[in-house]
Amino acid sequence: MNRKLIRTTLAEIKNKGRETPQPKERVNGSPSRSSGERSEAPSHRSSQSSSSSSVQVRKRTPPPSETSAEIFYYKKQIDAHTLMIIVLQDGEEIEGTIEWYDRSALKVNRKSAPNLLLLKHNIKYMYKADERDGD
Repeated sequence: MNRKLIRTTLAEIKNKGRETPQPKERVNGSPSRSSGERSEAPSHRSSQSSSSSSVQVRKRTPPPSETSAEIFYYKKQIDAHTLMIIVLQDGEEIEGTIEWYDRSALKVNRKSAPNLLLLKHNIKYMYKADERDGD
């Protein structure tokens, strides 16, 4: 079998791009209408591209997914050995100090009970034990 490798050139690709719209225009309407469409099409496309680029410029960037507020709060409580009350989703309250944290868990040291590793998705909210005594 003798197969010939066909390679297209950039000029052939450009010519194909120019030839493709012409048959479509002839099918759609009369020659006078197609000549009008040719003159309007580039300006219409340029207005679309300029408006889409201006929309991209005005578009706001979303806020960062991580603000570091949680990290700062945990670090402050860990350094101060603040006694915390942690309320779980089921209503159970755990009192202790936070020893360390990561993306999905907290390790809580308790005085009169074993230390706990709490998964963050089980925590409803937490507050300082001093704030409970003030009520």
